[in-house]
Amino acid sequence: MNHGRRILSATAIATILLPAAVSLAAGYESHEKMGIPQDVDPVHATYLPVMIGHDFQAIMKKDVEMKPKVMEQQKELLNERYDLSDKPSEVMMSAGRKAVQEGVRVKLAEGMTWEKLSGMSPEEIREQGIFPEGFLPLPHAKHETGGQVIPPKQIEEISRLEDRNLKRFDVAFDLPDHLLPEFPPPIFLTSRPDLGDVSQGKLLSIKNYYGIMHGIITPVQMEGLRLLLTPFPQQQFNQTEDRKVEEPTLGISCLDCHSNGHTNAAFHLNPDTRPHIARLRLDTVSLRGLYNQQIHGSKRSLRSVEDFTEFEQRTAYFDGDHVTAAKKGVHLPDRSSQVAMMAQMQNMFDFPPAPKLDVFGRLDPDKATQQELQGEQIFFGKGRCAACHPAPFYLDDKMHDLQVDKYYKPHMSNNKWITSVGPIKTFTLRGIKDSPPYMHDGRLMTLEDTVEFFNLVTDLKLDRDEKQALTAFLRTL
Repeated sequence: MNHGRRILSATAIATILLPAAVSLAAGYESHEKMGIPQDVDPVHATYLPVMIGHDFQAIMKKDVEMKPKVMEQQKELLNERYDLSDKPSEVMMSAGRKAVQEGVRVKLAEGMTWEKLSGMSPEEIREQGIFPEGFLPLPHAKHETGGQVIPPKQIEEISRLEDRNLKRFDVAFDLPDHLLPEFPPPIFLTSRPDLGDVSQGKLLSIKNYYGIMHGIITPVQMEGLRLLLTPFPQQQFNQTEDRKVEEPTLGISCLDCHSNGHTNAAFHLNPDTRPHIARLRLDTVSLRGLYNQQIHGSKRSLRSVEDFTEFEQRTAYFDGDHVTAAKKGVHLPDRSSQVAMMAQMQNMFDFPPAPKLDVFGRLDPDKATQQELQGEQIFFGKGRCAACHPAPFYLDDKMHDLQVDKYYKPHMSNNKWITSVGPIKTFTLRGIKDSPPYMHDGRLMTLEDTVEFFNLVTDLKLDRDEKQALTAFLRTL
């Protein structure tokens, strides 16, 4: 267990990006307020730097030189936490293009078993330092910089379709493809359930959306889709000297991360927590079923799709800093027209079919296996899953704090301050087999990992057969 792991000299980053004296002083002051040790180099205080002290070529040269070390350190962290091998199950994702991965991937401390661990108290686990590292908050691949990191398949396809570059020169995607959602994802629409998947097996882009969706969606929805596919400036994808792509770029689009209205597992940092090292890695959430959700954003608790759409441009696109957003060309869509149309299109993305569920979201006994039915009983009974994920949409539109921090001591890990997380919104479990990795930060690779996590942190005392049955039920949703 190497809780003291740090990958980069944050001071080196600061010499490139920050006016040293002011930023470091502000950073240490913020550290003191947060209880972070003084010997941890600060990276950002409340604001990102507005004036950049070096030209683009100097910044890029330094970033390119550092990238191999950055990625090697992240690879080391991931391999210490997880078994990342390819272990496909017999269950396919909704379009049938990819198998759902199976098996527990989180590694335990030497000599430990899941049964032994679940029999220990949080205090014992914390003091002995044996909480599984794969259950800890997951750092961004380059946490001190953050920003959107796009998976290779999305990068390649957008390059082919639009000749637009989504590949950063300072950091790369850190998880293997077999642990990600199928690509491109199928598209199911609430307005046309009779058509099934309308994607034609293609990735929606600004170049092909009209041909794919013509005759299927309304004019308002078509305009909303166009805006969702239009690239606009973002903190790392823009024209300025601290961008992270070689050529100046128009930016990124909403659906560069929410591919086909779903997710491709792109990750960034939440725009709500400062200083920078305390921020949470965010795995891109699916837009499927957005029409029936009452709060949006894992930490922000936005109360409408319109709010979510508008504030994503203002905050998530620019790491939560509206000051630098103004400099880089933030797109502020008109609330009465553009935002409304973008929201309406998002509300069209439906869950994939779940043929074993009835209209109340419960299993049809004539279609489900005995193991799946046992898993359903556990879900609504001993497992207490339905307390936060009630049928039929398997979410409660609330935010909850699992208090996982009682199992570990605060520490640094790859330039992230691992500490308490606080309340996180409940995410829907409908179609969950299509959306790996799991949790808000993608810290869990499989549904089996997720079951083990909740079995421990909510003290369920499930046995091996019960955990397998619960996993089988989740795959039916």
